[in-house]
Amino acid sequence: MMIVPDTKNWTWVLERRCPECGFDAESVAYAAVPERALRSAARIGTALERDDARVRPDDATWSVLEYGAHVRDVCRIFDTRLALILAADGAEIPRFENWDQDATAVAERYGEQDPARVAHELSTAADRVAAAFAAVPTDRLDRRGARSDGSLFTVTSLSRYFLHDLVHHVHDVRG
Repeated sequence: MMIVPDTKNWTWVLERRCPECGFDAESVAYAAVPERALRSAARIGTALERDDARVRPDDATWSVLEYGAHVRDVCRIFDTRLALILAADGAEIPRFENWDQDATAVAERYGEQDPARVAHELSTAADRVAAAFAAVPTDRLDRRGARSDGSLFTVTSLSRYFLHDLVHHVHDVRG
């Protein structure tokens, strides 16, 4: 059964605490993002080992496996977005391609993937994006990029927005 797509614009999490998972972007130092991202990815990886990882808790909620595949792809997408910002000359604002997470979940058959493989790919993707965020020089943290809907991000706000996604999905899969 298909989940109703999430059409919320989650950029508000950069301005106020998320009432669902408790994430407070303003309280997160940029330097803490890589380690917190790795910890969150590891927690989701551990959840993927559960016997019920393929089971949706209800008709409106993804399974742990689907969340794990989504978070793996989030890591990949944000690694690409960070690279676009850093490759720009600083005067131009690169635009991020639109990514429909719900269409991707259906097209890539998240719920049919192998949990162990997803856990491995998640770990690899998280390592890569965490290293990329950790390697950004402090004088480039204000570089900007824009989502296809026009939402602007600096490297710092992009890192916090990315981290919220991981933290939020740890909240979703805890059980």
